[in-house]
Amino acid sequence: MIEIKNLTKTYRTGNVEFKALLGVDLKVEAGEFVAIMGPSGSGKSTMLHLLGFLDRPDSGEYFFNGKDTSKLTEDELAYLRNQSIGFVFQQFHLIPRLTTLDNVKLPLIYGGNKHLFKNADKNLEEVGLADKKTNYTNELSGGQQQRVAIARALVNDPVLIFADEPTGNLDTKSQEEVMAIFKDLNKKGKTIVMITHEPDVAHHAKRVIKMRDGKIISDETKIPTVPVVELSPSVRSKEEETEVCETVSPVGTAEFQDHLRQAIQAILSHKMRTALSMLGIFIGVAAVIAMLALGQGAKESIAKRLASLGSNLLMVRPGSARTHGVAMQAGAITRLTLQDASAISQLSPLKAVSPNVNGRGQVVFGNKNWNTQVRGVGVNYAEMRAAVPVKGRFFTKEELISRQKVAIVGKTIIRELFGTTDPINKIIKINSINFHVIGVLPEKGASAWEDNDDIIIIPVTTGMFRLFGKIYVNSIDVEVKDAALIPEAQDLIKNLIIKRHRLSKKDEDSFSIRNMADIQEAMQSTTKTLAWLLGSIATISLIVGGIGIMNIMLVSVTERTKEIGLRKAIGARRIDIMTQFLIESVVMASLGGILGILFGCGVSIAMAKIAGWPTSISTFSIVLSTTFSVGIGIGFGLWPAKQASILNPVEALRYE
Repeated sequence: MIEIKNLTKTYRTGNVEFKALLGVDLKVEAGEFVAIMGPSGSGKSTMLHLLGFLDRPDSGEYFFNGKDTSKLTEDELAYLRNQSIGFVFQQFHLIPRLTTLDNVKLPLIYGGNKHLFKNADKNLEEVGLADKKTNYTNELSGGQQQRVAIARALVNDPVLIFADEPTGNLDTKSQEEVMAIFKDLNKKGKTIVMITHEPDVAHHAKRVIKMRDGKIISDETKIPTVPVVELSPSVRSKEEETEVCETVSPVGTAEFQDHLRQAIQAILSHKMRTALSMLGIFIGVAAVIAMLALGQGAKESIAKRLASLGSNLLMVRPGSARTHGVAMQAGAITRLTLQDASAISQLSPLKAVSPNVNGRGQVVFGNKNWNTQVRGVGVNYAEMRAAVPVKGRFFTKEELISRQKVAIVGKTIIRELFGTTDPINKIIKINSINFHVIGVLPEKGASAWEDNDDIIIIPVTTGMFRLFGKIYVNSIDVEVKDAALIPEAQDLIKNLIIKRHRLSKKDEDSFSIRNMADIQEAMQSTTKTLAWLLGSIATISLIVGGIGIMNIMLVSVTERTKEIGLRKAIGARRIDIMTQFLIESVVMASLGGILGILFGCGVSIAMAKIAGWPTSISTFSIVLSTTFSVGIGIGFGLWPAKQASILNPVEALRYE
């Protein structure tokens, strides 16, 4: 079964070398019970680790069932450890957060033999622990824990069992019980190689090998070697075991749900550490949701305000916005007239036109008076400026032509003059002239510089000739059919005014055409900048949270080094270890993300209700936060997971 030739192994600690094995030769036949003895530092444990594929020799040859193992990969060696070898350690190496039965099942999971879970129950019964299946390992005595380790070593029905000081931590009674189990296993055909320094334990073996200074100094067979006649039907033959070596697959066989279950068990076993790990992601995701909700709300609020101004609008104003560094007043150079508005309305790209005249007026109703803005407009103003009355009506074309004294009032006027009284059909005085209230404007809200609801709308002709005494208009609002036609419309309007007013080249800037799209773009750009700023702050929070998870996972790797060594010893591949730690990281990040989403949504709703800030929770922000959480779990969990997967099994088991 085992043949080694000239096996050597040297350990290095800094500049110091320790030669653990010096050209050892050994053969072990199937069915033997071999005890390897020697003082500390003799090389017996190193021999066991090399024979059990937990470590590799520096030189020499190792044949297992006639197969040269020197060319096998790490995953192939892990497969052999899982399927052909069972380990029983002096320190038991049981995982405390798992029950007795779950500890025994571990090799079946890594070997892809979940259908053999019944073997775990059977093995516990055979070692006398049928009533301890649901107990945790800290609830068992030392002898019971060692019997659990034996049951775990046997669960995949290996042909070879390695025992490293299996009775070193046991009392005399437990020692005898354990050795009785080993002798019974040997009678059933199991090959056993045991490390011990106790002569009374070695006495149970059929063959005793003594080592000193990395060499075999004696090899004594106490009982003559005879053919093994009591082989269990399930024990693999040499030919079958050779076939295992040749057909081993390097692909992990443990299923995702097994890794997930173990990851969740590990997370729940360290609740405080898990909570601290999740805290960073929780804060980061909550910040992303709240910040994006705030930014989106501000964007929608601005869009609403812009919509109240109208869409695809151009504003034609007399006078240049700035001439030679000095701001010019409206009408200072070119005066716009109602005829100009009429001519502009004939241009093909345009949808509607409204000439406007503005002024201040003292408004009186009953014993109350209020100074407000009065604006004379055209009949198209209501549709163009989203000013269709919410109550009453807008004035008609006939009322415009006949210069009727009708008015549509804003919310502020109603509050200051009418209170709870219905203003419709009431008579108000504007600059001592009676006006008939026929409608109520929709609420526009306040901007940083003015109250948009502190206004009265009247027909432009009434404003010009009855109220303000003007023969020109202050501006002309123009609505273009489509946003794509705005540049063309601007050129047509400019050329038309130049032609109508016979403006020379130097006077072409005596009027201006303001594009509302430019204002919209500027405001939207500001909003986008704000959103990016807030999002960047939240992203930094997420990254900090991810670093926290990475630190915690690195601590977890250090803390669970022995557990990782055990998992590798019973057949876990690198991909198995890496997958489990990666899942732990992703689960923690995802849980933190979910809680952060809920909290962030709550904060956003609270900001909207309590502080009155405009907020809007979007599906995009939730998807983004979830993706970030999973991405951080993978990204920051990858390094600790990789560090865990490359640990040497022997060094991990020895870690203190």
